Amino acid sequence: MSQSFEELALFPLETVLFPYATIQLHVFEDRYRELVRDCIEFDRPFGIVLIREGREVGSGSDPYLVGTAVRIVRVHTYDDGRMDLQVQGERRFRVRRFDDSGSYLVGHVEPVVELEGEDTPRAHALLSRARESFQMLIQGLLWRPNFNVQVIFPNDPVALSFTIANLLPMENRDKQRLLETTDTLERLSGLLPILERQLLDVDKLREEFAEKQRAWRLRPADLQEWINPN
Repeated sequence: MSQSFEELALFPLETVLFPYATIQLHVFEDRYRELVRDCIEFDRPFGIVLIREGREVGSGSDPYLVGTAVRIVRVHTYDDGRMDLQVQGERRFRVRRFDDSGSYLVGHVEPVVELEGEDTPRAHALLSRARESFQMLIQGLLWRPNFNVQVIFPNDPVALSFTIANLLPMENRDKQRLLETTDTLERLSGLLPILERQLLDVDKLREEFAEKQRAWRLRPADLQEWINPN
């Protein structure tokens, strides 16, 4: 019996989006305007996939097979038809077949399933170390005089690993490898050396993080799910 795959509209980009993360998109090509309209009309997600070869604009891009399905959180449409989107990463998928017969690329996809987590002393130690290092980094990034930051961690270790991965500066190829990893402890083990290196140079990273906030026009509400300033 043949396996049934979900049909998912695909948006190839030169970036990796992790589950639970948000991203801002500016949509101006006709094919992606149509993609967005279809997703809104039929309340469907679409998939963001990293481009392996090619460009975002025009045709002929060759995407990786593992990506993240996203939901449209808000959309602003300009008079000329261009759109600004905010989308939220939800789940990972693997493309089994591409269909480029329509206006935009469609993937026949299956879920990427995370392995069941370990309940061992090693696992607890690794999670504790990741939380502690992550808290120290966030507090260092957001430090201001007379400003105390309390970091609220996701309860789910998988969500924690992707939250950390989304924050840290990495090459897209490294992000893609983490996205494709299905073992939470393996993902955290790969993130910890990067996380702890950033702690050694937190002042420089604080400047880069502040610049990224300005570029993304973040508001306090965008961070309230995992950071509570007191």
